[in-house]
Amino acid sequence: MKHVETLRWVGDVDGCLRLIDQTRLPVEFAEIDCRTVESVWEAIKMLRVRGAPAIGIAAAYGVCVGLQTARDADEATRFARLDEVTEYLASSRPTAVNLFWALERMKRAAPAVRGQASTDLAERLLAEARAIHEEDRKICRAIGRHGAGLLADGQGVLTHCNAGGLATADYGTALAVIFAAAESGKNLHVFADETRPLLQGARLTAWELQQRGIDVTLICDSMAAAVMREGRIQAVVTGADRIAANGDVANKIGTYGVALLAAAHQIPFYVAAPTSTFDLSLPSGEGIPIEQRDPREITHGFGCRTAPEGIHVYNPAFDVTPADRMAAIICERGIIQPVTRERIAQVLSMPQEGG
Repeated sequence: MKHVETLRWVGDVDGCLRLIDQTRLPVEFAEIDCRTVESVWEAIKMLRVRGAPAIGIAAAYGVCVGLQTARDADEATRFARLDEVTEYLASSRPTAVNLFWALERMKRAAPAVRGQASTDLAERLLAEARAIHEEDRKICRAIGRHGAGLLADGQGVLTHCNAGGLATADYGTALAVIFAAAESGKNLHVFADETRPLLQGARLTAWELQQRGIDVTLICDSMAAAVMREGRIQAVVTGADRIAANGDVANKIGTYGVALLAAAHQIPFYVAAPTSTFDLSLPSGEGIPIEQRDPREITHGFGCRTAPEGIHVYNPAFDVTPADRMAAIICERGIIQPVTRERIAQVLSMPQEGG
């Protein structure tokens, strides 16, 4: 299986963030170097890097890039710059909670080097960003191990959007479950929703599964119900961008519809996500902010006008699936089943699993 590294830090404290420009897949594989905090912000905003865990990692490295301009300044200026950079990066996308989690973690790492040499802050922040990156690799593998047992040999599995290695540090969340099941010897057939309007399923998930040698069939979003009715799908696995304390899940627009279809056809609907995607400050999904994106993503998909000029457009990037529509949530600490506030609290209090 071919390994694709979504993003990585190149060099030492004066280095840069290198990432795959996912807007150019699958036609072209290209990497870009982000040498300014503005370029990291743009990469997150424009979905050159996307997927909640990968956004968090990119933002952590973005802090390192942003602090380079203040490396030789006095301490007060350096810490003021840290506040400025984290606030700026937080404005890139509102829904994926991993973004804010990673930025807050970077800020918490900084006070340990107050009163020390100017280079110590840069080194401390880069070490923290690399730790976030490495931890996500281990988390992805643990999600795969826990979730693989939920899938049986010979099953058809539907997934929506992209929650694979391109969305994380290594192995994915939803796709980690599929990869781990395949590596254990199970033969699965994956159906990938194209995921309109930006086609992350068609451009990214189908490409990624194909790269790893997984049997995959691409379908239009509107085909999911028919494919379920035909008996081709026995499980659904998606990722998540934010999970409320009660288990309500925000994920790519269309996920809620897939969950309703799965319930109608008595097919288990699973969500795979790291514990950093949980936002326990929100009692339910009603409080999750939903990003509204450019209407041209719908009216001028990939540069081609497909709607009348002047038409009104509603373009939320995410929707919220209620907890009662899920068979389980899979995280690095185990299986959350049933999906209740109490079970979530119990699993999230478990010790972190190692490598």
